Amino acid sequence: MQRQGLGIDPRGSAVNPALLHQDGRNWFGQPRGLTILFLTEMWEQFSYYGMRGLLVYYMTKQLLIGQQQSSLIYGTYTSLAFFTPIIGGIISDRWLGKRRAVIIGGSTMALGHFMMTFEPLFYPALATIALGNGLFLPSLPSQINDLYKPDDPRRGWAYNVYYVGINVGGFLAPLVCGFLGETYGWHWGFGAAGVGMLLGLVVYVAGGKYLPEQGRPLPILPPRAGEGENARPAAASKRDLKRTALLLLGVGLAVTIFRGAYEQVGNTVALFADAGIDRATAFVTIPMTWFQALNPMFVILMTPALLAWWSRRAAGGGDASSMQKMATGALIVAASYLVLALAAYVAGSGQANWLWLLAYFVVYTLGELFILPTGLGLFARLAPPSLGATTVAAWYLAIFTGSMTAGIVGTLWSRMSHPVYFVLLAIIASAAAGLLLALDRTTRRIEGERAAEIAAAGAIAEVAG
Repeated sequence: MQRQGLGIDPRGSAVNPALLHQDGRNWFGQPRGLTILFLTEMWEQFSYYGMRGLLVYYMTKQLLIGQQQSSLIYGTYTSLAFFTPIIGGIISDRWLGKRRAVIIGGSTMALGHFMMTFEPLFYPALATIALGNGLFLPSLPSQINDLYKPDDPRRGWAYNVYYVGINVGGFLAPLVCGFLGETYGWHWGFGAAGVGMLLGLVVYVAGGKYLPEQGRPLPILPPRAGEGENARPAAASKRDLKRTALLLLGVGLAVTIFRGAYEQVGNTVALFADAGIDRATAFVTIPMTWFQALNPMFVILMTPALLAWWSRRAAGGGDASSMQKMATGALIVAASYLVLALAAYVAGSGQANWLWLLAYFVVYTLGELFILPTGLGLFARLAPPSLGATTVAAWYLAIFTGSMTAGIVGTLWSRMSHPVYFVLLAIIASAAAGLLLALDRTTRRIEGERAAEIAAAGAIAEVAG
């Protein structure tokens, strides 16, 4: 039986539902559905980063949880937020469908944010948010491809537009939720995060008519008689799969080490912004949570210039490899922690000027743009044809283990001086850079082989068609 929004081509394959949905009208030069997904993700990120920006302060100031335990709780929560999508993606693909998964996941997250306003529900609230995120996170962005025909040139920068939505939400969150939490009480900030999630759901449901209909994937029928094996992509050999798996394991280990330093931005760096930074200006005292808005703001400002620079380098034949870019990013992040180490050393037992923290976020964000988007793209490119979703899910697994590592590293904050601690973070990020560079030659070879396989499969399909 044919499900609503899905068609069958003569060979028995499921037709992209978006192709039956498009009416040719656009918003801002893109399919109208992209605006809906953009705004939905913006509000979801508003809720996530709004709550996360308050989390360490809430635990140490309101719940009076010790710093070491707070860092472990923070690391456990952020890691679970990236582990549950691995399971949630399977549930979405096999049973719920993307649209139902977004609605159920978003509703669950909103419930968790409102539960945060009640102190006795603190731990259940964190678990509820993480579970909802598991359904929401993999199901929303995976709808972007369904908005475009395969030959639509706009697909190339659709994810860039979507990424801006992520960072707009991350930029607004500390300004609104942080201000309410610091000024009127932590529970007001958590409540605002819940309201943000509900606004995202309203946008998603109201704009559902601009999104492709979703149904369970239809089974792909065998090729017609006479088509033979030429109709099927060649299966990767066990040796190739083993090499790719070992490479991704190595990259995942490097990313895990890197995130042990990277994830401190919402943990020990937030504590330093509170106690070690003089936030007074000539006009106002900057709320400590507002510094969390600097990272997404700089992402928005830096991304166009960085992409233009990479494009010029690629056109001139000087583009760096994936591992070289990622290693460069890790070293830049290491430099950002040296900035904080110098600030803490200069301040001594006093407080450093807030401009030091501003400089840190400039350098930190530049490094992030080199390593994290490149890493996700690498995992997608190296994925064997039949294991695409599983391979990309492995990227979330690296974020999960990295966030756990960050929680453990964060327990050292109160055991050593601040300058020494920040130097340690720089060493950790540099170690990740060294491992990434060690994998450069192998990565380039396997990337080249994978590109050749895709090109050969495309040529076979063209001949068969």
